Amino acid sequence: MNSMLRITLLILLVSIPFTVTWADEYSDTKKIFEKAGASNMFGSAYGYALFPTIGKGGFVIGGAYGKGRVYKGGKHVGGTSMAQATIGFQAGGIGFSQVIFFQDKRALDEFTSGNFEFGAEAQATAITASAGAAANTAGNSATASAGKNNANTSGGRYNKGMATFTITKGGLMFEASIGGQKFNYTPL
Repeated sequence: MNSMLRITLLILLVSIPFTVTWADEYSDTKKIFEKAGASNMFGSAYGYALFPTIGKGGFVIGGAYGKGRVYKGGKHVGGTSMAQATIGFQAGGIGFSQVIFFQDKRALDEFTSGNFEFGAEAQATAITASAGAAANTAGNSATASAGKNNANTSGGRYNKGMATFTITKGGLMFEASIGGQKFNYTPL
């Protein structure tokens, strides 16, 4: 029990620098993703879930949490929260923004059915602004640039009706772990 308390305190201490970034507005986060090249996805997707900031931290055992909104046809239709648990080699903490695009009604309905989970095999495109590198797991491409508002991404392929993009906001985390994300949805 003492080690769990230490891990919890470490996660909280690591996340303190990111509390200011949690104040971002949804419209500002959407604009960042649009400037990063996802504007066509916002226009063509049936709906999307937008998370301005998700905080993640860990030391061997890790976790992440964030709150977001779900949109259908550009209209806010409900709230969502994401919780993640990971295990493996990891140390540190980061904050990131995430958007999940839904290709059609079936994909949105699956996400909003109550409790939805992405397993360890879930694919996401990481838009790495200001880091000077590109990364992805879905076969899409992401290229980096000097500032967080001028990163670019291409591809936007759906997998099982969903496409996920992330932008790291700050922090430092070394990680080689497995885990999954669980989402809860609450309609307006």
